[in-house]
Amino acid sequence: MPPSRPSGPGWPLTLAALLAGCSIAGASAQQLNPPGVGPNPPLPPPHKNLLLPTVNIAPADEWPQGVTPLAPTGFKVTALASGLDHPRWVYTLPNGDVLVAESNKPQPEEGAKNVHADGLRGKAMGMVMKRAGAGTPSANRITLLRDADGDGVAETRTVFMKDLVSPFGMALVGQQLYIANANAIVKVPYETGQTSIATTPTKVTDLPAGANHHWTKNILASADGSKLYATVGSNSNIGDNGLAAEEGRAAIWEVDVATGNKRLFATGLRNPNGLGWEPQSKALWTVVNERDELGNDLVPDYLTSVKDGAFYGWPWSYWGQNVDTRVKPANPDMVAKAVAPDYGLGSHVAPLGLAFSDARMPMQYASGAFIGQHGSWNRKDLTGYNVVFVPFAGGQPSGPPVEFLGGFLSKDGKAYGRPVGVAMDGKGALLVADDVGNTIWRVVRTE
Repeated sequence: MPPSRPSGPGWPLTLAALLAGCSIAGASAQQLNPPGVGPNPPLPPPHKNLLLPTVNIAPADEWPQGVTPLAPTGFKVTALASGLDHPRWVYTLPNGDVLVAESNKPQPEEGAKNVHADGLRGKAMGMVMKRAGAGTPSANRITLLRDADGDGVAETRTVFMKDLVSPFGMALVGQQLYIANANAIVKVPYETGQTSIATTPTKVTDLPAGANHHWTKNILASADGSKLYATVGSNSNIGDNGLAAEEGRAAIWEVDVATGNKRLFATGLRNPNGLGWEPQSKALWTVVNERDELGNDLVPDYLTSVKDGAFYGWPWSYWGQNVDTRVKPANPDMVAKAVAPDYGLGSHVAPLGLAFSDARMPMQYASGAFIGQHGSWNRKDLTGYNVVFVPFAGGQPSGPPVEFLGGFLSKDGKAYGRPVGVAMDGKGALLVADDVGNTIWRVVRTE
């Protein structure tokens, strides 16, 4: 059974008293066209010297009976599986089976320092995240779903692997399945059609861990299977725990599959998550959650190609060479190297999932990227809480994001669900992991 959700009418008053100076805005179900969208979005001046950040998150609520997310005309939405335990990521195996990482933040290591979690501010943030359905212990498992009859509902559901460490990304290379735990990439042998694996995983390489402010680690294999690309988010918002705690973080690593040796592929990416190979250019792309506490409309989260050796600014600057004066000491040499991302998705939309489309989708959705947007928690007006589609042409974004899957917010501003991982299934439908709704949604064309 999924974990129960916090409830009770007294929480806003209690939290408001605790925050004492932090702005708690009333949640709104209205989906806005967020600022900060496009290849070179205008950036407002930063709001600085805030004692505590704006906190406004849609409290978790259950999907009403018979209600599903809303897809465009010509598509049908079904629950491939429900009653899961915080499903965060989805991966489709070649035979059509679907793997789901049921996972949450790991327990902090003893002695790990994280100023984000300490004191009044940290306690307040913890209460808010719990209200949002993010305070549950990690199930630490991968579940397998199989929809053999093709009706959009999995009739087979098994525990595929258990006793992992906050698993997230998955990648099959030959007959080896790689899993990105919060602290390492591990692998196990896999045979087509297996519904469970009891083999003890073998470590491939360690990944930076510790306080794990951003704990999710995703992986993607190269076309020839010789390399894995692994995302590692920052330890803090802007280096709050000291830059030594950020070593190897806010980055994408390239891992040699044969030896486990790794090198930094790209850096200065505050919290990269979704990864994908753009079909036309074959370039690596990612979506990134940018920094907080500079105002409602800073800094835009983004979608970008990832250049080997490039530095994307964090923590010293954002959107290229816009200096974040809060970061001390300053580092003008690194700022001068900072590369601007390709495409803004809007501020605080929290993009996590990324899946490139293909010709199995209708023409208007056949070339581009589906992006799971977890939704804002620190913006006066809610934004995100949906899956958007960014059209591509010539290997680059060619138009503004359009909502592909919505309806995650109720009319009174509660969250029935929050999208995370997205993936194409074996039949060309889009799968969406909903970690608040504890459901994997399947969106398939009907026309």
